[in-house]
Amino acid sequence: MLQGWGLSALTLAILLGIAAGNTLFPAIAGRTAAGVDFAKGTLLRIGIVLYGFRVTFQEIAGVGIAGLAIDVAIVTCVFGLAVYLGTRVFKLDRETSMLIGAGSAICGAAAVMATEPVVRAQAHKVSVAVATVVVFGTLGMFVYPWLYPYLELSEHAFGIFAGSTIHEVAQVVVAGRAVGETAASAAVIEKMLRVMLLAPFLLLLSARLSRDSGTVTATNAKIVIPWFAVLFVAVSGFHSLQVLPAAWVDAIVRIDTVLLAMAMAALGLRTQASAIRQAGAKPLLLAATLFVFLMVGGYVLNVGVAALIGAAP
Repeated sequence: MLQGWGLSALTLAILLGIAAGNTLFPAIAGRTAAGVDFAKGTLLRIGIVLYGFRVTFQEIAGVGIAGLAIDVAIVTCVFGLAVYLGTRVFKLDRETSMLIGAGSAICGAAAVMATEPVVRAQAHKVSVAVATVVVFGTLGMFVYPWLYPYLELSEHAFGIFAGSTIHEVAQVVVAGRAVGETAASAAVIEKMLRVMLLAPFLLLLSARLSRDSGTVTATNAKIVIPWFAVLFVAVSGFHSLQVLPAAWVDAIVRIDTVLLAMAMAALGLRTQASAIRQAGAKPLLLAATLFVFLMVGGYVLNVGVAALIGAAP
């Protein structure tokens, strides 16, 4: 029922975690802190690795070079715009700007959670970023199908547009199915291609942050590599071989959802409502700006790429 409204298990988990973290958890924090920190650290990384069982290289090939080019451009532009506007215009700290940018550019809450170990952000900053992508991803889930008659796009092209610009996988599915099964299929594949970009994104971000922090010199290039991102790609490659039975893959995906939900709940437990209130309206304003850019800029990009390759939009 919740997935029908575009609300994933991750979203529900962090909301319940925040509720418990600000009511029941303080009384038992001393006895449960180690387990909570294990969940939001180790279990999170395992969950990101197993996320690779949700996508195959064959699915990625289905959208072609055009789909890849669109996703690379979206991720690059949205994340760069988030960091620039967040730090220069909205005067947010860099960690919050990066987390909101990652969530908007790639795959919502899962991208925020995967980026957190790289930027080493505080729990309340992660929660704020997750909240913004939930709000505007949910809004997009309803706005995109409403706009469809006015966009002059085929069902397939609309699916590529939705998959390349809507935040969460669940929201992409809802928006695509509201238009048709052709749109839904194209949207999910394009979205999974965006998910695959998470690994190279994290590697590049880690390298950049290492240089910025001064841990990399001309004579000693020491880059912190998020190995869970590398393993994510390796798992996706293994899944592409289709060695495991479908029932096993479904079971692994369900386990992965549980692990990620546990990590999100643990993050919520460590989040204080006062810290979220202190963040104010600026994170929402940044996320709103990115949402508009995703719709308008994403549409222009999709139509432009279709024109360049000679495909009908």
